[in-house]
Amino acid sequence: MNKTITLLGSTGSIGTQSLDVIRMQGYKVFGLAANSRVELLLEQIKEFHPQVVAVVDPAAYEKMDRELAGTAQAPKLLKGPEGLAQLAAMEGPDVVLNSVVGIAGLRASLAAIESGHDLALANKESLVTGGYLVTDAVAKHGVKLLPVDSEHSAIFQCLQDKESAKSLTKILLTASGGPFFGMKKEELAGKTRADALKHPNWNMGAKITIDSATLMNKGLELIEAVWLFGLPPEKVQIVVQRQSIIHSMVQYSDNSIIAQLGVPDMRIPIQYALTWPQRVPSPVEELDFTKLKEITFDVADEETFRCLAACKKAISKGGLGPCAANGANEEAVRLFLEDKIGFLDIGRLVEGVVDADSYGGSYTLEDVYECDRMARQYVLSHL
Repeated sequence: MNKTITLLGSTGSIGTQSLDVIRMQGYKVFGLAANSRVELLLEQIKEFHPQVVAVVDPAAYEKMDRELAGTAQAPKLLKGPEGLAQLAAMEGPDVVLNSVVGIAGLRASLAAIESGHDLALANKESLVTGGYLVTDAVAKHGVKLLPVDSEHSAIFQCLQDKESAKSLTKILLTASGGPFFGMKKEELAGKTRADALKHPNWNMGAKITIDSATLMNKGLELIEAVWLFGLPPEKVQIVVQRQSIIHSMVQYSDNSIIAQLGVPDMRIPIQYALTWPQRVPSPVEELDFTKLKEITFDVADEETFRCLAACKKAISKGGLGPCAANGANEEAVRLFLEDKIGFLDIGRLVEGVVDADSYGGSYTLEDVYECDRMARQYVLSHL
C-alpha cells in the first residue's frame, strides 16, 4: 500500500513508534508536528522529508526557523496551535494521525475531520473533552475515525464482523492496574513522581504514565469507548489484566466474548489504524504462548483510585462533565510532576471538580475551552 501520513505529535512516545511503522511500511510523510523537541524533530525531517512542519512552542519555533534557514528543500514551517490545526487540515495525506497529548489535540482533530481526512486518533482528549463535536463532525463529513489506543483498537478489531457487531452488549476494557495495583490509600499517600513513573508493562510519556498510576487513563478510555462504540457507560466494564496481553474484549448478545491478544507494543494498534482494513507484517514480535505462564484478572479499585470513579460520574452527567474532569486532571498531574501536590491529591481534585457542577447540555468548542480553563482554576484554588 502506498499511503501518505500527516503525524501530529511526532516526537512523543506514540509519535516515534508511529514513525517505526511508517518506516517499515514505506509510507510517505506529508507533515510532522511537535511541541518543543527541536533536535529530534530535525532528525525526523532529515529522514522523512515532510513538506510541512508545525512547531507549537514559540521558542522552539524560533529555534527551528533558525536551524532550517538556508537549508535546501526545507519544509514549510507553521507556528503555534494555529499552525497545528492548519497542518491537520492540509490536503496531501491519506490519514492524519493525532498523537498530541492533552486537550491541545482537540482543535487539530476537528480540523482534520472537517477537511475530509480519515483520522487515526491517539489523542484521547479529543473525544473526552469534545466527544459530541468530534462524532458529529465525523458523521457530517463521512470520514473514518480509527482508534489507536491499544484498548480501543482491540475493541475495534473485535467488531470487524459487522453482523456480529450489531449484537454487541458489553465492552470489557482491560487495565494493567499501573504500578500501584493492590495498594490502599494509606500506602499511596507518600508515593512520589519517581514511584508513579515506573509502569510495569508499557513505555509511555510522563503524563500518560501518571494517568495509568491513578487509573485516570482508564477512566478517560471508558469515556472514549462510550463515544466510539455507542454503548452507555454502565455497559463498559473495567477489568484489570496485569500482564497487558489481552488488550480488551467484547461481549455479544449470546454471551460469547471475543478478545484481542498481543504483546504490549503500541506499534500493533498504530499499524492497524494506518493499514485498516488490511493486515500486514509488523515490526512487533509474536506472542509466544510457550512462554506465557499465566493470564490473570481482577477488579479495579474505585474506592482507592478516585480518578476512575470521577470519570464514571463525569460521563454519567454528560455535557462538559468529562471536559471538566480532564482539565482538572491535566493541571493536577502537572503540579504532581513538579512535586507541588501529593499523589492522592490528583484524585481528590478531579473528583471535586466533577462534583462542583451538573455540566449537562449541549456545548460549542468555545464552551469546551472555557470549561477547561475553569477546571484548571478550580485545581489551583483548592490545593
